[in-house]
Amino acid sequence: MSTTRGFRSLADQLRSWTDERLSTLLSERPDLATPAPHDFGQLASRAAVRTSVVRALDTLTRLELCVLDALVVSGQTTPAELGSTVHAAPGAVEAAIERLRGLALVWDSTSGLRPLTGVAEALTGGPEAGVSGLRPRSAEPLTPAQVKEGLAELSAPARALLDHVLEQGGEATTSAARHTLLPSEAATPAEELLSRRLLVPRGTGTVVLPGEVGLALRGGRTTTEPVDQIPALSTTQREPALVDRVAGGAAFELVRRLELLLDHWGTHPPPALRSGGLGVRELKAAANFLHVDERAAALLVETASTAGLLASRADADGNLVWVPTDVFDTWTAQDVPARWASVARSWLESPRMPGLVGSRDAAGKPWNVLTPELAARTMPESRAMTLRVLAELPPGAVLAAGTGLPSLVARLAWLRPRRPRSRAEQVAWAVEEAAALGLTGLGGLASYARVLLDGGDPHDTMAALLPEPVDHVLIQADLTAVAPGPLESSLARRLQLVADVESRGGATTYRFTPASVRRALDLGWTAAEVHEFLGTVSRTPVPQPLTYLVDDTVRTFGAIRVGQAESFLRSDDEAALTELLHDPKAGALGLRRLAPTVIVSDTPIEVLLPRLRDLGAAPVVEAADGTVRVTRPDQLRARIPRGRRAATATAHEAARIAATITAVRSGDRAAASRPASGSTLSPSGSLAALREAIEAGGSVLIGYVDNHGTATDRIVDPLSVEGGQLTARDHRADDVRTFAVHRITNVKSLDSRS
Repeated sequence: MSTTRGFRSLADQLRSWTDERLSTLLSERPDLATPAPHDFGQLASRAAVRTSVVRALDTLTRLELCVLDALVVSGQTTPAELGSTVHAAPGAVEAAIERLRGLALVWDSTSGLRPLTGVAEALTGGPEAGVSGLRPRSAEPLTPAQVKEGLAELSAPARALLDHVLEQGGEATTSAARHTLLPSEAATPAEELLSRRLLVPRGTGTVVLPGEVGLALRGGRTTTEPVDQIPALSTTQREPALVDRVAGGAAFELVRRLELLLDHWGTHPPPALRSGGLGVRELKAAANFLHVDERAAALLVETASTAGLLASRADADGNLVWVPTDVFDTWTAQDVPARWASVARSWLESPRMPGLVGSRDAAGKPWNVLTPELAARTMPESRAMTLRVLAELPPGAVLAAGTGLPSLVARLAWLRPRRPRSRAEQVAWAVEEAAALGLTGLGGLASYARVLLDGGDPHDTMAALLPEPVDHVLIQADLTAVAPGPLESSLARRLQLVADVESRGGATTYRFTPASVRRALDLGWTAAEVHEFLGTVSRTPVPQPLTYLVDDTVRTFGAIRVGQAESFLRSDDEAALTELLHDPKAGALGLRRLAPTVIVSDTPIEVLLPRLRDLGAAPVVEAADGTVRVTRPDQLRARIPRGRRAATATAHEAARIAATITAVRSGDRAAASRPASGSTLSPSGSLAALREAIEAGGSVLIGYVDNHGTATDRIVDPLSVEGGQLTARDHRADDVRTFAVHRITNVKSLDSRS
């Protein structure tokens, strides 16, 4: 709503606002509340700080910036006069003015609407004239009559140059020009304009067009085209059900691949770089493991990290490795919609930029996954705004192929014209990542993603789109097994112990090989357990070739036994040891025969085992008592990085803003009640005054010097005085506090309890 009366200062206007309106201001400009201002005077002063003003300007739309530009040029005016200057509908201008008031960038003085001190200077930074092409007024502004007279006296070349500067956004470069001309000297067009102050030098050979001159050249308008027309999106039509199905499939794949990757890294953790990131080789290995390209793998790894599922820790040798966190086990116990929602929320709030992975920075250094520098504070806003714009599309409308993305970039450029320069890249990344994470499908926002953006729980909406997990596979004679749908999590994990994934998709194909069967045997499975598992999970009879494969692998498994000597090899099959001893590739292992069935080696056992497996043997480790020792690799877990959940952070921020408003109002009241002059009380005088205040009831203003020697005025409700300590409710902190009586300098009664 507009204000009908003027104020002596911005502090007075802020003082008249309701708590709700102040809360909105502090929410949109959070830097004003840190730390809490003492009173409204300090709040108004802090609002005019250049860094704070620049942050506020960065949140304005093109229309709001144009309105603010016009106000800066006019100095102070009425909203009606300002509306005639801005090329936009009156209602749009009034809404923009109200938004600028709410951000404390303009205020209502007794002589009219005024821009906040420092706005004019901030508008000339970055994109020098904002978006309207206007400049702040010159140091000695020209009156409309002077501008009109100066334009009428210009020569044709000078007028052409002036029009050219206007077309270039109000700024140009020129050679060193004289400010004053002798009567006998011929003036160049630039000198002619400078002499009439129609151009103003700004140093280093740069000249700018003053705002009042720009307005005159545009016929009193800030722009030649309307600034309240939001760029339209280029869209096409798709069935909403199809959009949901495509997005749901991508969401399911995201959850499945995250589980596969993190489960694998729990036993085979990749090393961390010294910079804290993940190496290129490890990223390629992850991409091959998941059957995706490196760009998709980078997004998965970054998403796992932002969701708190992946972190670094030291391994047994003290080297940093990337492993799942202790939250991963809880996460895998949830169903797919719950897992997806937690990951999607973390992506929306993340400043990470996985789209940069694979490119190089300004110094030519490649960007690695998980490096701390791979972040930008504007990414969460870019993602949220991108999805919000897609959410505004009617059902069935999706971004058109080819032209949809440029139109989306243009829309966001109108909504946030000042930042950032990489807006187009960030929007493109947001669209690509949203499709990969399952928030969008075919260029449209999924129905469950709309629920997520609105702060709701998308579980039920999403669950209806996902296929039911299956508990069986179809084993075929070519040593493959086909999963006719998404497998149950526990079944998928067990199946991957005895078979390798050959292809992924709607029906995942697994292939059984001697190496995959040996992998299960290494983890302690027996032949009977392997046969029983295959017979239980297959809806088709287990083919004979697979039975033979398992039996043959079991027959050779453990024929050679390895011990520590450095190492020893023992086998009842003398021929197997003889063959290994004479293998040319085993020469580096330092094998020596001690007996027909025993060979020793100088190679450590942790090196010897993989080398023997490379030679085609299937050794097992033998304990000192002759029993076979099989161990599964330890599942490493890291502690989840400390961070505040979104819901908790929102509640904390709301409480902090409420406390700040209480403190500001209390401080303002204390400032208004401060005595004009007065002497410092002695401790006994303070005690007497406080006891009198307790008896009388009500609030008092005390002057207090804290432990750091800082003197402040506080409004308190005295409760008791005992042992040299005053116990009272502090209005600024809105809590009961204690004060040392000897640090109280004065006491003034304010009111009495009714």
